[in-house]
Amino acid sequence: MFTAACIQIQGSSDVARNLQVTETLIRRAAAMGCALIATPEATTYLGPHSRKITLAEPVDGPTHRRLGALAAELGVHLLIGSVAERAETDPTRCHNTSLLFGPDGSLLSSYRKMHLFDVDIPGGVRFSESDTCAPGDTPTVAHTALGTLGLTICYDLRFPELYRTLVDQGATMLTVPSAFTLMTGKDHWHALLRARAIETQCYVLAPGQWGAHDDDGLRRSYGHSVIIDPWGTVIAQCSDGEGLCVAEIDLEKVARIRQSMPLASHRLL
Repeated sequence: MFTAACIQIQGSSDVARNLQVTETLIRRAAAMGCALIATPEATTYLGPHSRKITLAEPVDGPTHRRLGALAAELGVHLLIGSVAERAETDPTRCHNTSLLFGPDGSLLSSYRKMHLFDVDIPGGVRFSESDTCAPGDTPTVAHTALGTLGLTICYDLRFPELYRTLVDQGATMLTVPSAFTLMTGKDHWHALLRARAIETQCYVLAPGQWGAHDDDGLRRSYGHSVIIDPWGTVIAQCSDGEGLCVAEIDLEKVARIRQSMPLASHRLL
């Protein structure tokens, strides 16, 4: 067993402020004994998307090294929900990338968001993530001393086949760092996260952005960062505002649930 935390921030175009708030909350979680700490999608920057391209760094860029050094200082596993990773082959776009640092500060794994948020809901959300982001193409699991994490980001949540692939590759925990919009989040956030936990029999850690952001689309994020157990029960949740939620992770519970309800052996397709 170990303790995990999901960080919730109100990101903006002010990178220095984003990092300051994030680091303060990470330190608070570490002081509470958390061994795994996860931050939201767009942790370092959530502002006008044209500027995101110019700010993009390689995975070993200076901002990312700073976050790895923080993981080493605190001796924690640290998932930075996503950053803008420079796309070497396409200067007009970047990757939306999760970075998982180990307690020695090394980069254990990275994942490029596969499903990009291109939607036009009448009277609601209009957004084209693919204008500024290039998709990844590789489902990613990270084998750590704490357990095996399946890495996903935000809009990936709507594609259950990805999560089945991650479980087939050994995942017992799933991470879903997000900036889920207010309009869709109020109706779909908890339902989708609980469904993924129930059908995969995994813990789900979903740190989210909250509130209004100064990006091009004037978006508002739903927040309500959560940790859900493999039975589908919400065991920790943030309210409105910046903060964190904390829960105990018991991977023996995953094994017990999978043994008592062996979905993997019952699959027909």
